[in-house]
Amino acid sequence: MPATGQQTFFLDNFAHKQFNDVDPDYSGTRIHFDSADFVARIQQYHDDGRELIGGYAPFCKHIFVPNFTGARLGSLAITQENRHLLRSAYSRRRPKELPVLSRWFQLQDVQPVPEAKFLDCILYSRDQLMKEYEAMPEKGGPADLPEAPWGIISVKAQDEDYETPMQPITIMRNSLGKAEGGSGVHLNKDTYEESVAFWDTHAAILVGQKPSGE
Repeated sequence: MPATGQQTFFLDNFAHKQFNDVDPDYSGTRIHFDSADFVARIQQYHDDGRELIGGYAPFCKHIFVPNFTGARLGSLAITQENRHLLRSAYSRRRPKELPVLSRWFQLQDVQPVPEAKFLDCILYSRDQLMKEYEAMPEKGGPADLPEAPWGIISVKAQDEDYETPMQPITIMRNSLGKAEGGSGVHLNKDTYEESVAFWDTHAAILVGQKPSGE
């Protein structure tokens, strides 16, 4: 598919904290790559034929691309050998959000972390982001959103070229609504059970001392 010259993607404020150690307390995938160049590379993959894959709601899509950034896996399987390294604490993403219980591996405890094979770029429509910004102004101003139709809200470095379950607390937060930092999508019990099954045996990786509500 030839390049169209039209911008399809932008990097949402929520995803900026994953880049270049902006937020050392972010648990999950960390990317050391120029953010503008990253968006340009995703655009090129899409122009060259990478399709958008449907997500958990009509406003959510994914685009899966090879890991061109060198990013390490954002989570690890829990084994008998590393289970004793798990840590847990309550934290919140933003001052107005509810604190949640998280567990994680400290990066320094689980080195070396393998380089991931793929990047899952999670996309929200611009319309959905506008609604969320209006409901929770500390996320940003709707007028500041670029005109491109899809915002990259998160990037997951993983070995799978398909969607892996979001964390149970993310599903729960989404069901609480936009005013609580979620998307407003009702909880689906089957999806929640799949999430629990995955995250019962996996944990995110954290550089800092305490996660920021993830």
